[in-house]
Amino acid sequence: MALTETTVIDKIEIVGEFKQVQVRQATVIERDGVEISRAYHRYVIAPTDDITSQPDEVKAVCNAVHTQEIKDAYSAFIADQQGA
Repeated sequence: MALTETTVIDKIEIVGEFKQVQVRQATVIERDGVEISRAYHRYVIAPTDDITSQPDEVKAVCNAVHTQEIKDAYSAFIADQQGA
């Protein structure tokens, strides 16, 4: 009886005014090739976040939607929130 655990990115979503990228990872546990468990973990990437450690498919989405215009608008929004 062999147990295996794999983690896959199964969903990437773009949400909100500043094109936040939501990533859902699924951790799948299988026994002899049959899935017996699946758990999810989500995280969000803001336009100004460092994406160097992200998987290539996540980087591609971030690079496509996090334009300089979006990054500038997000930075201005954050600065305004911190000044309030």
